[in-house]
Amino acid sequence: MEQVQSDQNQKMKRGASIIAKNWLHLRMKQKVLIVSSEKHVVETQILKEAFMEHSLQVDLMLLEEKGKKIGIFFDKNENIFEAYDVIIGATDYSLVTTKAVKRARAEGKKFLSLPLSTNNGQSMLTYDFLQMDTKKSKMMANVIKKYVDEATYLQVKTKLGTDMRFRKKGRNAGFFNGDIRDGNGFSSASIELYVPIEEDQTNGVLYLDGSLGYIGAVKEPVRIEFQNGRIVDIEENEDGKRLKTYIESFDDDRMYVTAEFGIGLNSFAKCVGNCYIEDESSYGTYHIGFGRNLALGGAFEACGHFDLVTHEPDIYADNRKIMERGRVLVPEPQVFLSFKERRA
Repeated sequence: MEQVQSDQNQKMKRGASIIAKNWLHLRMKQKVLIVSSEKHVVETQILKEAFMEHSLQVDLMLLEEKGKKIGIFFDKNENIFEAYDVIIGATDYSLVTTKAVKRARAEGKKFLSLPLSTNNGQSMLTYDFLQMDTKKSKMMANVIKKYVDEATYLQVKTKLGTDMRFRKKGRNAGFFNGDIRDGNGFSSASIELYVPIEEDQTNGVLYLDGSLGYIGAVKEPVRIEFQNGRIVDIEENEDGKRLKTYIESFDDDRMYVTAEFGIGLNSFAKCVGNCYIEDESSYGTYHIGFGRNLALGGAFEACGHFDLVTHEPDIYADNRKIMERGRVLVPEPQVFLSFKERRA
């Protein structure tokens, strides 16, 4: 038992070292703040030790665990990060979309989203997906970002029957790979390309077969229907009921609104429902984010944000296929023909 605990501690230290060296690039004079909860006191101490090898001041802010509504605190206290240069959000739920983070970014502070939530009791710092090469993930993102930015519509199809259409005119894609230098001082442990889609323009049917985000893996595919940017129907199977209960627990009707389109780019990650940040990062998946998207470049306000992850999508940026069965393509023109064109 002691050996197992020792091995876990070593893996946590390895993860913390990767974050300090490869993601944050800390300097000695920078004032660093780690935001977390008492639930993660061991992990935050390990993070602090790793960061203090690179910075003279590393403080901890340990909050009462507030679950998915923790963002409300950081909305009410927008200036809470005023004294710091670098902030790490190591809570269970991401702080990316909160007003405090938005203000910190506007003031030129650096922010890393590092949600520690897992569903199997294993520390997120021990997960292998942290070892993804940041340069490789950036290269993968750049292959498709140009075409996503130029497109007005994104379309997704899967073999299970997913057929979704998203509009994002004038809204460019962003990119997370952990490295705050690549994100101009802003990044996340979720290695992905993300798009703050137009919130009232998503339509179609999703067959969800990957992850329910914070609440774990999908056991049986769930059919979900969308109209004008909102979920309008969720299949009444076991996972469908779990999802509906989860959304209702926010007590905010705006959490049914689609707010983000994301593509996982981490080839070290596996979407198995153990860790939501790993699920949505997994190469070979795409995800839809719901609720707030202000900090991602969108215009929608809500009390929180969550994601649903689906395997092996075919993705089109307007009429150009950029992913096939979840694999990035070096894009070649592949045009969707309309029904009339096919008959001609």
